Amino acid sequence: MGRVTRRHPVLRLGPELAVQRSDTLAVEEPLEIRLDGEAFLVTMRTPGDDVDLVHGLLHSEGIIATVEDVVAARYCEGAGPDGLNTYNVLDVALAPSATPPSVEQRRQVVTTSACGVCGTTSIDQVVRQSGHPLDAGLRVSTDVISAAPDRLREQQKAFAKTGGLHAAGLMTADGALLAVREDVGRHNAVDKVVGWALRQRMLPLGRLVLVVSGRASFELTQKAVLAGLPMMVAVSAPSSLAAELATEAGLTLVGFVRGQTMNVYSHPGRVATPVGVVAAALG
Repeated sequence: MGRVTRRHPVLRLGPELAVQRSDTLAVEEPLEIRLDGEAFLVTMRTPGDDVDLVHGLLHSEGIIATVEDVVAARYCEGAGPDGLNTYNVLDVALAPSATPPSVEQRRQVVTTSACGVCGTTSIDQVVRQSGHPLDAGLRVSTDVISAAPDRLREQQKAFAKTGGLHAAGLMTADGALLAVREDVGRHNAVDKVVGWALRQRMLPLGRLVLVVSGRASFELTQKAVLAGLPMMVAVSAPSSLAAELATEAGLTLVGFVRGQTMNVYSHPGRVATPVGVVAAALG
């Protein structure tokens, strides 16, 4: 398997300083995904948890719905120029129950690690594709939400070395993190935790919270909705389209979590304050 981090020489400069040293960087390498032996797409990612990543990505694309839709996922041997396994080519054998990708979905292009690989582009399409209402009974206290970013950071082993990785985690209502994944791409990190949950036969994730280390984009919100997650907590701000999707889909979107303060952009009824449940003033 590929390494998650790698050392690289740097020249560190300051007002009265010029020092040569080595720095630890997050590894970014391409992963070619093949479906039944045919090229599907190439995405940039941090090596590790690739099978989870592929399951989560194929779920968000609507190609698989359950773990039974995948017969096998194997690295292709002899993919490197020297005939060795690069662990950068993964072939997925789909079951007859899976939905084969359309011609449009077979995008044999490199996508950046900062960009999601999402076929759905409209809010209405996402809501229709989800196929299930998001759980309305979840309640999470402001104390648990406030502590979520720090709890996520504590489990970011590669980030502690590099400072250059995003993370996503699946959290229970009482603050326990069931799974945490890191990647140079925030979308990949979410795909990895959703893929893990799919392989554990846990979808839809109606009683869990998605915690992400950065901002809440439309693509991340889409992945949360499709996985059945009723709440997403982000350290930074959401985009306008992410907030619109969360509102339409019934997702509680919390951003700008800083200490004891936070912004709730949609469906605040799932956020419980020390004096009770927040009134659903935002709809």
